[in-house]
Amino acid sequence: MKNKYIKRSHISEAQFRKILQCFANDFDSYSTADISGVSRRSIQKYFQKVRNRIVEWVSNEQPFSGEVEVDESYFGPRRIRGKRGRGAGQKVLVLGILKRGGNVYTQIIPRATKSNILPILQGKILDETTVHTDGWKSYDGLIDVNNFKHYRVYHSKDEFVRGKSHINGIESFWSFCKRRMRKQNGVKKDKFLIHLKESEWRWNHRHDNLYQILLKKLRENPL
Repeated sequence: MKNKYIKRSHISEAQFRKILQCFANDFDSYSTADISGVSRRSIQKYFQKVRNRIVEWVSNEQPFSGEVEVDESYFGPRRIRGKRGRGAGQKVLVLGILKRGGNVYTQIIPRATKSNILPILQGKILDETTVHTDGWKSYDGLIDVNNFKHYRVYHSKDEFVRGKSHINGIESFWSFCKRRMRKQNGVKKDKFLIHLKESEWRWNHRHDNLYQILLKKLRENPL
């Protein structure tokens, strides 16, 4: 069956366009199956393929410059009683870099240490960029890295804005990302990366027509 968006497809192009429209609208697999007339199992397979492709697309994002915000956030089950602070419980730790008014980049890291964080910042942020962070000790010494201009707010002192220094943008992204994952009724750990990168892609194209982007990209390079 001819379908210019999927190689060796067993569904029609019209059906796949319905599936893609549902994906762009962030519908779940149950709703998409009802709308498209395709089995939920097949919907999950196509959604997985699209998400894998999104991971490839976002890996080509260019380094940031100008004013950026850097922060980390934990994803996963509720914290275990008695475990507190960065690293509490069986959570996945994600580092985020956001250009104010622009795109975001995320990367899973094992621990919130300087040795894990600084190499990522050096690779994703251009020289002489203004970097805003909170007061976490792993950001110490940023001013000596790539001539970054480093400004901080100290949440531990109930300080959330100091002049133009804040990390409200990246915190808005964390909220957006976690809301999306809650809609999935939880995300399995082995699928976490593709859902994280999907959220990153959706945020970066929040002012665009996602359906048209998907059609164009998959027409150029079918699944």
